[in-house]
Amino acid sequence: MSNGKFLTPAKAARGLGSSKSGTHHHITQRVSAIALIFLVPWFVFSVINAIQSGEVGAAEWISQPLPAILMILTAGATVYHMRLGMQVVIEDYITKPGMRGALLILNSFACIVLFAVVALSVLKLWIGAGV
Repeated sequence: MSNGKFLTPAKAARGLGSSKSGTHHHITQRVSAIALIFLVPWFVFSVINAIQSGEVGAAEWISQPLPAILMILTAGATVYHMRLGMQVVIEDYITKPGMRGALLILNSFACIVLFAVVALSVLKLWIGAGV
């Protein structure tokens, strides 16, 4: 039909559902998971050692460049991975469009605030240690 009312199944599906952004979401979630495979064991080992050295030892440890940078990267990867996972849960189980949109925005803002708090805390210890 030349009037455009006939749509093939492929044409009708374009721009809908996971064909729009599902692949990108899947890949970014897997990349953040791979980063966490390396960062989380380092984080657990480092935090256990820092706790054993007391408050002063932990502050001295985080004031070094490599631990501070790795701590910020760990927080960033963790919060980003959490945001992606919660996005899937919200999109799959919240049926009301207004509520879904509000929760997706809240999810993003909560993750931004959480990362900002962690990053600023680490930076304060890192930069403030030299003062």
